[in-house]
Amino acid sequence: MKIEKLSENQIRCTLNKSDLAARQLKISELAYGSEKAKKLFQDMMQQASYEFGFEAEDIPLLIRRLKNQNAVIPRSVFSHFVGSDSSQFDAFTRGQIELFEKGSQELQAAFSHKILRHICNTAGIERFPEAQYDMVRLGIGLYGVSPIDNSIIHNVSTLKTTILQIRDVPQEDTVGYSRMGHLVRPSRIAAIPIGYADGLNRHLGRGNAYCLVNGKKAPYVGNICMDVCMIDVTDIDCREGDQAIIFGDDLPITVLSDKLETIPYEVLTSISTRVKRVYYQD
Repeated sequence: MKIEKLSENQIRCTLNKSDLAARQLKISELAYGSEKAKKLFQDMMQQASYEFGFEAEDIPLLIRRLKNQNAVIPRSVFSHFVGSDSSQFDAFTRGQIELFEKGSQELQAAFSHKILRHICNTAGIERFPEAQYDMVRLGIGLYGVSPIDNSIIHNVSTLKTTILQIRDVPQEDTVGYSRMGHLVRPSRIAAIPIGYADGLNRHLGRGNAYCLVNGKKAPYVGNICMDVCMIDVTDIDCREGDQAIIFGDDLPITVLSDKLETIPYEVLTSISTRVKRVYYQD
C-alpha cells in the first residue's frame, strides 16, 4: 500500500526487524525527498505502532537506527502471548513478560516521549493483570467468550434465519444430498436458508448438531447444502416464517465450536460476508 494511502486513511503501521532494515533507505528518501512527502510520512508515523519483533540483543542496534533518523517515531511497543489461556504454560508466559519488560524499558529509556506498551490478549487480561501495562488487546472477549474455558461471559451476537418450507416426509425416506438423512419415523422436515456458503459448517449436519426453533432443539438432517439445510421439527410447534437460531443467547456458539473440535473464533470468522449484519448500540 502506498504511503499516501496509509496517511490518508490513518492506518497504523507495524514494522518488524526485517522491515526496518529493508526500508530504512526508502524511509529516508520519502521523508526528505520533498516537503509534501515528509509531511505525509510524518503524519502517518505519528499514528504508527511498531512491533517489538526483535531479539533482546538487537535492541541497542534498533535504538541507534531509530535515533539516527527522524522519519520514524516509535509510538508503541508490543508483544503477544501464545499460552496465556492455559496454566500449563504459565512459566513460559512469565518468561515472555520478563523479556518484554526488559526490552521495552530499554527502548523507553532511549526516548524522552512516552512509548505505549501492550502485551495482553483476552486471557492475559484476566490471568496476568500485572502485565496490562498501558493498553490491552481484547480479542475474543469482545464477543463475550472466555478463551480460558470457552465459557460465555456475555453473549453479544446471534445468528438466525427463518423457516422457508415445512414438508411431511414418510418413514424410511431420505433427505438431502447423497441421501444421508435417513428417517426412522414419519417426520416434519423444515428447510432453512443457510448453508456452508454462509459459514454453517458441513460437519454439523447429519444429526451432529442442532438449531433452536421456538426454544426447542431441531437437529440438522442430512448433509448441509451450499445455500440451505434441513432440520427436523417433528416435535416442535412451528410454521413457515418462524425463526431458527443457529447460535445466540440460548444456544451458545461454544456448543458449535465444541462439536467441531475447534475454537469459537473459527466459527465466528467463518460467517461469510453475504450474511446480513445488524448492529445494535445501547
